[in-house]
Amino acid sequence: MDGKVAVLTGTKKIEVKKLPVPEINDDEMLVKVEGCGVCGTDVFEYKSDPFNYIPVNLGHEGTGEIVKMGKNVKNDWTGKTLKIGDKIVCGPAANGDIYGLMGGEKHYFNGWLANYMVINPNSVVFNVSDMPLDLRILIEPAAVSCHAVAKSKEIYTFKHSSSVVVQGVGPIGLMVIAQMKTLGVRHIIAVDGNASRLELAKKIGATATVNIDDGDSVAAVKELTDGKGANFVFQCTGSTKGASTAWKFLTDHGGICEVGFFVDNGEATYNPHFDVCMPETKITGSWAYVPEDWVEATEFLRETKDEGLDMTQLITNVYPLDQMNEAMAKNMSGTGVKIVYKNNQ
Repeated sequence: MDGKVAVLTGTKKIEVKKLPVPEINDDEMLVKVEGCGVCGTDVFEYKSDPFNYIPVNLGHEGTGEIVKMGKNVKNDWTGKTLKIGDKIVCGPAANGDIYGLMGGEKHYFNGWLANYMVINPNSVVFNVSDMPLDLRILIEPAAVSCHAVAKSKEIYTFKHSSSVVVQGVGPIGLMVIAQMKTLGVRHIIAVDGNASRLELAKKIGATATVNIDDGDSVAAVKELTDGKGANFVFQCTGSTKGASTAWKFLTDHGGICEVGFFVDNGEATYNPHFDVCMPETKITGSWAYVPEDWVEATEFLRETKDEGLDMTQLITNVYPLDQMNEAMAKNMSGTGVKIVYKNNQ
């Protein structure tokens, strides 16, 4: 059987290759891909290959249906039974490698930008057959935000009365806003320069928005918090200017979680005296996720559905496999939110 894989063969050049689908062994699974989100990490790799993965079959926010199973594959990571026809999502491979970020021809069909994908032995797999496709596509970015919230809870106790700023309302920031909403936080301020994303932030839980293009964002946050500043800030942009500004939003004894820099975008600045020591600011960072965050992400997304928060609004643009260059361009334009591939075959 032949399959198709979207391969990054050079910077800003994805080609769809028709290749034989690998035979699976007793510890592997073959999945028919149903959909996959385009992540900012995919775009960084697409633009300049900073990880030296080319040629690489990208895509790590995917989901699909099991069509073949090795005889030794029995359960998902939580112990739930797996069978042909089940819908799954997948975290890292057993060695820690991320699907869709494994370079070289031997890893074609190890990325979700394909119509079939091989799941390697002992991978972190979750059976999510009860969830619709669009929510399943959002599980991986939700796991990123769940990890950020979990790390933040180590340094700050969120209360109904807490004032929380989320700076940067791309997919991760929007997920964080929805999580704050489900935790019962009543004062959530979204900060961004994209008016349409700020409108979406309101729909999924933000109680106020600040457009950085309208003037002094720090003054605006202070005004929204009765001159005090926010109790907690999630810094979700990849902007060094944004990272430098985030400290200024805080009140004394506040906390900040830096979750925006998955790649090196340069140096940011802060004043150790005024930003950290004197106000006794608590600080944490968040990097990707652990398997437990995927479990939390599925429960969080189920809860948003129960509470009437339509997280599928994050999916703004859908592309077929042969239009991945266009999908990357759309992502880079900043005019969509979550750009996704859906398998139309």
